[in-house]
Parts: sequence; structure tokens; C-alpha cells
Amino acid sequence: MPKIILFDLDGTLSDPKQGITKSVQYALAKMDIHEPDTDKLDDFIGPPLHVSFAGKYAFDDAQTQRAIGFYRERFKEKGMFENELYPGIRALLTSLQNNGFSLVTATSKPTVFAEAILAYFEIDQYFDPIVGSHLDGTRSSKAEIITFIMETYTDHTRDDFIMIGDRKYDIIGANTAGIESFAVTYGYGSEKELRDASPSLIVHTVEELKQTLEADLPAKADTRVLGEK
Repeated sequence: MPKIILFDLDGTLSDPKQGITKSVQYALAKMDIHEPDTDKLDDFIGPPLHVSFAGKYAFDDAQTQRAIGFYRERFKEKGMFENELYPGIRALLTSLQNNGFSLVTATSKPTVFAEAILAYFEIDQYFDPIVGSHLDGTRSSKAEIITFIMETYTDHTRDDFIMIGDRKYDIIGANTAGIESFAVTYGYGSEKELRDASPSLIVHTVEELKQTLEADLPAKADTRVLGEK
């Protein structure tokens, strides 16, 4: 049974669509690209920004860095808080922590933003450490982030880790690092995208995720006195 659970942030712990897509929309407008439909920007939820801007709009390195700068102008001011926890997440984290699991955040979002978002939701106390990318764009691939986290747990083997995420990048990163992964379909990756990435398991709800992670826990003895309810 894995002891250390790595959680992706966007699309796994919280639904960040409004803040991310509106911040991308703002950045594109600054680059003279006008996209009125934020639903068309959902692909920006999950992967590193430089991958999305370069891949979707064929920006070169200089254009990509300008776009990221514009994105962060809005995201730092309000985009990161246009966000909401998925129902059941707080109860899931509480239960996992109470059952002795170590919880870690593993996100391609810059660490400083991840820390602010988790503090905003008042769930930062569940995670140690909180690991993301650097503001200069380095350590942004999920494989790099997972490997960095594993290297901090020197007394553990690969079998002790599991990655939970909603996009193929989470699953590919876990596979590259040689650890198990659970893909969740309630986020922003399609079931086909996730299945093609070959996760260890696909789950569909927060409750199903909780039941699966805790399935092998020893049953707790019923300590009620006879006659108590």
C-alpha cells in the first residue's frame, strides 16, 4: 500500500477553470489575439504554460515569455482565487492524513502560486512538501517534479509513492518516474486521454478515489460500549 500520495492541483484538488482561462484570455488579448470563448482555452489547465502557449499558438520563446508575463499579471491579482475545491476534497485529505498517509502537492504551477492557493483554501496544512515549478520555467515537467519529491524521501522505495492527477502529463510523469498513478476523470483530461497514458487505475469521483486509496487499511475495532449508538 503506498504511503506517500502525490496530488496534482489544477483539475484534481480544485477546479481552476475560470481563473486560468480568463488569465489566458487576458494574455492573448495583450498579444493581439482575441478569443471570446474561454471554453476553447481548457487545454491550458494542467500542462506548463510555456508548453500550451507554444503548442497552441506557435509562439517562439520570446513570445511565449511575453504571454506568460501577461498571464501572471492577471493571475496574481485575481485569477488564482477564481477557483473552487471539488466537493469532498477536504474530507478526503482529512481522512487520508488521519489514516497515516503523507500527502504532497505535485503541480506544474509555480510553487509560490500553489502555496498561495492551498493557503487560500485553508488546506495547505495537509501537504508537506508543496512542490511546483520555478518561476523561470524550470522544473516544470511532472516527471521532474515527481523525481524531486522522491529524492527528498530517502528512506522510501518507489512502491511507497502514488501520483493522483487528471491529465496525461500526471500519468506520463508517474510512469517515467516508475511509480503508480491514479487518473481521475472529474477533472479536465478526457477518459481517452487518460487511458492512452496507461495509469495504474482510473477513478471517476472523489469518493471513489477515497475508497480506493483506503481499501487496504485494516478495519478499525468498534470500541462502542454495548447499548451506545
